[in-house]
Amino acid sequence: MSTASSMDPYQELANAVVLQAVRDYRDAVKKLSRGKTNTAAEQMKNECERFFKSGHFNIFTELDGKVLLSQLEKEAEYDS
Repeated sequence: MSTASSMDPYQELANAVVLQAVRDYRDAVKKLSRGKTNTAAEQMKNECERFFKSGHFNIFTELDGKVLLSQLEKEAEYDS
């Protein structure tokens, strides 16, 4: 009896990469919303934005990275 997931392990890894980028983006935006200068958070936010807009994003998922980024930006506006 197999205990392995029915999902392809490469797809699981790809999903984990995208989900981590979303978490990193949200965390950076939250830190930046505190109003203090936070260079590390600014760099992380910029890095995530570049990833979502890059061709590399589509290696990991069929999602549209620009649409995802737009949704995350709206979420950040709503939370502030």
